[in-house]
Amino acid sequence: MAVVVAHDRHELLAHTLDGLLGQDRPCDRVVVVDNASTDDSGVVAADHPLAPDVLTLTRNTGGAGGFAAGIAHAVQAHHADLVWLMDDDTVPTASALAELLRARDAYTGRPALLASRAVWHDGRDHPMNTPRRRFGLAGPLVSRAAAAGAVPVRSASFVSVLLDAGVVRRVGLPEAAYFLWNDDFEYTSRILRRRVGLWIPDSVVEHRTRTFGSTDADPGDRFFFEVRNKLWMLRTSPALGPVDLALYGASTLVRWARTVLRSTDRRTLLDAGRRGLVAGLRTTPETTSSVLAGLGPVSDEVRAVAKGATRG
Repeated sequence: MAVVVAHDRHELLAHTLDGLLGQDRPCDRVVVVDNASTDDSGVVAADHPLAPDVLTLTRNTGGAGGFAAGIAHAVQAHHADLVWLMDDDTVPTASALAELLRARDAYTGRPALLASRAVWHDGRDHPMNTPRRRFGLAGPLVSRAAAAGAVPVRSASFVSVLLDAGVVRRVGLPEAAYFLWNDDFEYTSRILRRRVGLWIPDSVVEHRTRTFGSTDADPGDRFFFEVRNKLWMLRTSPALGPVDLALYGASTLVRWARTVLRSTDRRTLLDAGRRGLVAGLRTTPETTSSVLAGLGPVSDEVRAVAKGATRG
């Protein structure tokens, strides 16, 4: 089952749904989470020949909340065994799902997630969605992945990732309090701390961002979410072990410094970073169940998944 989170990009959403409709291996079902769009994204989804289940949220919960709600709806209402996540600016090529499933079947074992290769509209690998490879594995484990046409990873992006629903039920949902940024890093790292994740280069999706760049491109005022959420993750999440904390903590400082140096409006960026630093150090994220309360039946689905999860 595919889950697409949409907000105010109805033209891009139509292309995403066209891509899902054209899969060589059709999706069993598609859920579109309309994240309180002010355009006609919900109408575009409802009228599409794919006939998705449109889950309409009455307030914008951000990408983090949208994916949490969509995953919970997929596993609770539809009893999905696999959940394929993507944003509304992601267009899967015709073989994207088939290649994920082929690699899953070819791998000796049961991977917790499989991620696609994301490219920009000109075919270049998109640096925003480069998965973090898992290093330090024994040779036989790397060979096992290679035999399935895969690379072991430590984290992945929500731009086309296939989740095992059984793992979702054990680990829980993305942290909806993050709103945007680092929610996919935290969630997939949490899943993969003690489990296998695979990147499948032959499964290709097009990520139609406005510009080509990585996460250190100038984010302006949204730098608040980068700083706050990364600090929340480093302080409160079980996703990272001691070595991971040291490595990712150091790489984060380097990335932030690079972001500041490249900014064209450092005053705005530094103010956002300062506020994010204060929030990240002085507060902790609300539970996903609390953040997504008051949204009707989906709130009950979120609580049900959270209640049965151990987060480990």
